[in-house]
Amino acid sequence: MTASTALDWYAWHAPYDELVSPLTRRLALVQDRVRAFLDTAPDGGLRVVSLAAGQSRDLLPLLIEHPRGADVRARLVELDPRNADFAEGAALSARLAGVDIVVGDAGLVGAFTGALPAGLVLACGLFDTISPGDVPTTVATLPQLCAPGATLVWTAGALPAPLTATVRELLAEAGFTEATIDAGAVTPDGADAPVEFTVGTAILTGPPASPVAETRMFQLR
Repeated sequence: MTASTALDWYAWHAPYDELVSPLTRRLALVQDRVRAFLDTAPDGGLRVVSLAAGQSRDLLPLLIEHPRGADVRARLVELDPRNADFAEGAALSARLAGVDIVVGDAGLVGAFTGALPAGLVLACGLFDTISPGDVPTTVATLPQLCAPGATLVWTAGALPAPLTATVRELLAEAGFTEATIDAGAVTPDGADAPVEFTVGTAILTGPPASPVAETRMFQLR
């Protein structure tokens, strides 16, 4: 997640520790998609990048438990140093030598220099935390992060339905073919209405693009 003066992005992760919450349900779906990528990936090294990675609860537990975890070289970029410290602690305790955690601006392609092209790109929670006006540029730039045939896992939670549909349309225009799309809803304790979320997986079937370090995908807020 991104750092913000309006929202404490470290505290934002607290619902992950609840038995049932919109975040835990969404996380389970994301982990299923990451696990499927690891299950079917070809032999050899695997590159993964995570944009605004937060505490990396979507990726790090799978790298710890999955037989292919040791094959992964991951770049996690997160602006909030507290979240980065959390992720680093988890990676160090599990001796995940291939995980590189960077405190920085994931909106710049240059934050991923040395980690590209990636076979798996995680944009989980990203579209909820950037300006809607940055969504088209972000999606159009994603092929700069990708290896041929790369898998993208993305989520949307608070986005209105029209914007979620727009993300899917923009991905198609950028050369991604939708593989899976799952929607769910959970009513948190004490809430009057359910919180909806979407988890999507897309495969880059179009051509990747050469990364340009100066390219800005989105402005952190």
